[in-house]
Amino acid sequence: MAKLPYHYGVKLRIFPSNDQKRLIKRNSDASRFIYNEMNGMNKELFLLRQVKIPIELVQRRIETLEQRLKNPATGISNIHGWLNDKDLDSLMKANAIKNYRAAWNLFRKVHRAGTPVFHKKRTEQKYQTSCMYASKLAMPNMENGSVRIINFRHIQLPKLGSLRFKGISKNIFNRIDNIRIGTTTISMDATGRYYVSMQLASEQPFLNKTNNEPTTSIGIDLNTDNFLTDSEGNVVANPRYYRSVKGKLAKAQRKLSRRALRAKKEHRPLHDAKNYQKQRNIVAAIQRKIANRRKNFLHLVSTTLIKNHDLVVAEELRSKNMLRNHALSMSISDVGWRMLLGMLAYKADLYGQRFITINPRNTTQTCYDCGFVMGTGTTNKLTLADRQWTCPQCGAYHIRDHNAAKNILAKGLASL
Repeated sequence: MAKLPYHYGVKLRIFPSNDQKRLIKRNSDASRFIYNEMNGMNKELFLLRQVKIPIELVQRRIETLEQRLKNPATGISNIHGWLNDKDLDSLMKANAIKNYRAAWNLFRKVHRAGTPVFHKKRTEQKYQTSCMYASKLAMPNMENGSVRIINFRHIQLPKLGSLRFKGISKNIFNRIDNIRIGTTTISMDATGRYYVSMQLASEQPFLNKTNNEPTTSIGIDLNTDNFLTDSEGNVVANPRYYRSVKGKLAKAQRKLSRRALRAKKEHRPLHDAKNYQKQRNIVAAIQRKIANRRKNFLHLVSTTLIKNHDLVVAEELRSKNMLRNHALSMSISDVGWRMLLGMLAYKADLYGQRFITINPRNTTQTCYDCGFVMGTGTTNKLTLADRQWTCPQCGAYHIRDHNAAKNILAKGLASL
């Protein structure tokens, strides 16, 4: 998969039977158990190594744990025999181990993600498997692996068998003979909907390259007042999907909290409290609707920008730092800047266009016409309330966001 030049990801909704739902839950629980078991062994090993006195019992335990961690698939399965059940996917175990090791590697490289933590049991379910191909196959594709497309409506998954699905693009389905499937994730969200996500790779581009004549470039300024203002003066309004249903969601969550308290007083576990589970589904459905509407909006905006311009320049925003501002944290979370920048990055590769980010320093405070920076000398910096301003040096009148977008584009062109 890694050797193929073009990669793509698809997420399909699947409709499993009751038996298949049971198998998905069993594999999800086993995947979480293996991850947590490896985490527990590593934590115990770390604590035992702190013992400096050469106690024989401690040394023997360290050797046992080190031996198990060398081959955890066999070591954990030998202790917990239920992991050898025929209903469990062997590739699920391999992926759980790989994900745990990847979490450690990420910690060593970044040091901000933290060490791996125990995965809690949640309403959502998820596990990963891999698509395996026979070594004698001349042309591995989406029709002859352990994960394969049977027809336009059915997919074959290991241990689960055939499942009905929807959501595949016709462009992908018409090319299944030259596309390979890699890592596959089977998941269930909080509302009980099941999905399968597949990593695809091919030697040919998944989308046709777009060639704009003449070459066009655009800079975009992201803000909370208006979602986006570009260097051509166009403004995209902020839809504020979360704020539009904030009251309805809060009311549903209060009702959910009351039902949880009632179940607790009656000494009933929440998974057996039917009224609680009904209300939990209502809250999850509202949250899913907000997320889907936001994602659809961001897809439309990002696709339009990439298709119509050869170069798109945006600010490199640090959303994590900006969320520390309690007055703006809700608006920043609702707007989805980080998701938009991610979409622009991968769609630029798909369509053969260019997308770059620049340091946003002084893009708002600088006059595009003369280069004067507000806040220098006797002038004060612009505040969030200043939506229009006049340059004290050259007298040019600016709309704040439009001026910032032009400065962003100029910085992007200069960096190239």
